[in-house]
Amino acid sequence: MPDNQNGPTSADVAIIGAGPAGLTAAYLLTKQGYRVTVIEKDPVYVGGISRTVEHDGFRFDIGGHRFFSKAQEVVDLWNEILPDDFIQRPRMSRIYYEGRYYSYPLRAFEALFNLGIVRSALCMASYAKAKLLPNRTVRSFEDWTVNQFGHKLYSIFFKTYTEKVWGMPCDEMSADWAAQRIKGLSLGAAVLDGLKRSLGLSKAPNDGMAAKTLLETFRYPRLGPGMMWEAARDKVVAGGNHVLMGHGLKQLSQDQKTGRWRLTATGPDGDVVIDADHVISSAPLRELAARLHPLPAAALTAAPSLKYRDFLTVALKIRSKDLFPDNWIYIHDSKVRVGRVQNFRSWSPEMVPDPDLACVGLEYFCFEGDGLWSSSDADLVRLATDEMAILGLCRAEDVVGGVVVRQEKAYPVYDDDYAAHVAALRTELEARYPTLHMVGRNGMHRYNNQDHAMMTAMLTVRNIAAGARVYDIWGVNEDAEYHESGAEGEGAALASVRAVPVRAARAA
Repeated sequence: MPDNQNGPTSADVAIIGAGPAGLTAAYLLTKQGYRVTVIEKDPVYVGGISRTVEHDGFRFDIGGHRFFSKAQEVVDLWNEILPDDFIQRPRMSRIYYEGRYYSYPLRAFEALFNLGIVRSALCMASYAKAKLLPNRTVRSFEDWTVNQFGHKLYSIFFKTYTEKVWGMPCDEMSADWAAQRIKGLSLGAAVLDGLKRSLGLSKAPNDGMAAKTLLETFRYPRLGPGMMWEAARDKVVAGGNHVLMGHGLKQLSQDQKTGRWRLTATGPDGDVVIDADHVISSAPLRELAARLHPLPAAALTAAPSLKYRDFLTVALKIRSKDLFPDNWIYIHDSKVRVGRVQNFRSWSPEMVPDPDLACVGLEYFCFEGDGLWSSSDADLVRLATDEMAILGLCRAEDVVGGVVVRQEKAYPVYDDDYAAHVAALRTELEARYPTLHMVGRNGMHRYNNQDHAMMTAMLTVRNIAAGARVYDIWGVNEDAEYHESGAEGEGAALASVRAVPVRAARAA
C-alpha cells in the first residue's frame, strides 16, 4: 500500500503528480536506485485521468483508455508493470446523429442509407470542393477540418461534438488540436475501408499501425486502467520509495547556492517539505508557474492565459443485462448535453459485478464552477437519466442508481494564443531551472494520450541519468516519435518502435 505518512524529507527526485507520467518516472527511477518521493493531491486514487474509481464494486474508467501504442518501449513497460492482467477487447463505437447511429469506422452503405442519397451526394461534393479549392490560410480547427473533409461532413460529424467538448466555437480553436488528434484519418481511406468491410472484402483486422482512429481491437486491464497505476505505485513503494497521497503542491523554490529544490506540499497532517536534486512536474503548467518562488516573469504574463476544460462522468446502474455492445457512443446531437456515453461492461466484464445490471457513464464537458460542474449529484443523475431516455438507450424507470465523478483540468485548451504562452513558459523555466522537468498532458499543456505522457517521462528519466537534456521531450508527438538534441547537435527523429541507444555518456 502507498505510504501516506510524511516520509523522508530528502530525495534524489521529487515528483509532482501520480498520473501515468509521474508514476512512469517514479517506477523507472526506482529501478535505477534513485531515492524518489511522489506527491499526489488525490487522497485515494493514483492514475490521474487514467484512474479507475470504484463504487459498491462497480468500477468507472475516467474517459475511456485503450492500451495501444506505436511505441514498443511503452508496450513493453505496460507488460512489465502488469504482466498477467491484460485482456483483449473488441473496439466498437458509433456516432449518434439526428436519431440514427453511424458505425465508426464508417461503413459506406450504412452511412449512405442513414444520410440519404441527396445528403450523401452533398457531402461528397463538399469534400471534392475542399480538395480542389482548399483554404490556404489555415488558422482554426474549423479551417483544418473543412479542408480535410469538406464543410458538409464537418458540420455533421465534427462541429457539434467538438464544441460540446471544448465549450468554444470551432473557429476560435487552434488548428493544432485537429492536426494532432485527427492527423492519421483520411476520409478516402476510411470510406474505402468501410466499403470493403461492408462488402465483406476485407478480412484482415486493423492493428492500428496505419491509423489509430480505425483500430478494431485493443488491450485493456481487466479491472480498468487504474489497475496499471496502482501496480506501478506498489512497485515504487516496494522499492523503498514514497507516494504521499492527499498532498498538494504549495510552493517550489531552488537554493541558489546548492541548486537543490525545496518542495512544500500540504497534506492531511500539515505541510511536508521535500529536499531534492531534481523535480519532475506533471501538475498543470499554470499551477506550477504560480507556485514557483520567486515567481518567473511568465507566471504573470503567460501562465494566467492558459485555459483548461473540465468534465464529469455520471455513472448510471440500469436494470438490464446489457444495453448496447459499444465501448462508447459519440453524441452529435444538440438536443442533449451529454457528449459521450461509455459502456463499462464492453471495456471489461469485470468492471460490472452484477450480471443483471448494466453500467454506463455519461460524459459532460464543462468548466469548473459553471452550472453543470456546480449541480448537485442528484440533479446530475436525473439529467443523465432523462437524456438516456431521450436518446432511446434505456427507460428512465430502469435506472436504479447513479454516482458522479468530477475531473478538473481534463483537457488543456488549444485556443489561438496557447502555443505562444506555452513557449514563453517553457523557454523561461528551462533556461532558469535545468533540473526542473515538465512532463505529461497538463505538465506540458499538450493533449497527450497516456502513452505519449509515459514517453515524456521515460525520456526525462534518461535526461536525469545523463545529467543533461539529451532528449527533447517536447518532440514527442501523436505517433510517439521523439528527437534527440544532445551536445553534438543531432536532430534526427527516432521512431520509438525500434530500439534506440541512449547517447547519455557522450552528451553528459
